[in-house]
Amino acid sequence: MRQGEVFGLSAEDIDSENGVIHVRRQVCMIDGHLFFALPKGGKTREVDAAPGVLSSISQHMKRWQPVVVKLPWESPHEPQSERQRIDWAPRAYPLLLATRQRRACNRDTWNTRLWKPALASAGLIGSRRNDSGGSRWEPSRELGFHALRHTYASVQLEAGESIVSLARWLGHADAGFTLRTYTHFMPHAGVRGRAAMDAWFGVEANSLETP
Repeated sequence: MRQGEVFGLSAEDIDSENGVIHVRRQVCMIDGHLFFALPKGGKTREVDAAPGVLSSISQHMKRWQPVVVKLPWESPHEPQSERQRIDWAPRAYPLLLATRQRRACNRDTWNTRLWKPALASAGLIGSRRNDSGGSRWEPSRELGFHALRHTYASVQLEAGESIVSLARWLGHADAGFTLRTYTHFMPHAGVRGRAAMDAWFGVEANSLETP
């Protein structure tokens, strides 16, 4: 899931019985104002969830109860011509992640106060002198929150998962884009294909009666 989709994840989106997570909304921010919106591309989706992932989410919700957060739906900065198509009534959802003030997470605050310190604790980035009032952490664009999606994709592909299924779970409209982005994570694809054909031909050959 994208960062905004994680911030917008609600307890009602978890379907443990069927092993899926419904991605129905994201938390967006413009000029410091937070609001709910549909996921990127304006489409909801379902993502298969492993039992271990669902168990971890369940444990998280037991330790930190979901917090009901109310925000406007869609952007408060849409052009006037778009206003009639926007539902301005605030919507409330029990979010799995919220601040101490019981508000939705702000990506800038999250990245600065939680994500970067976590990377530093793991030894992935270092701190730097902050004489000019800038960031106290080393630049880490390649280690941003989005890296979690890349990790998920690489694990799925290396396990032999279908590129079409992966594209659907990631929310990519074009499976070709997913293939072009992650093709380097498929080093054993040809090996599996050759093994499959060898196995098939072996079964066929053994079934023939030869003189």
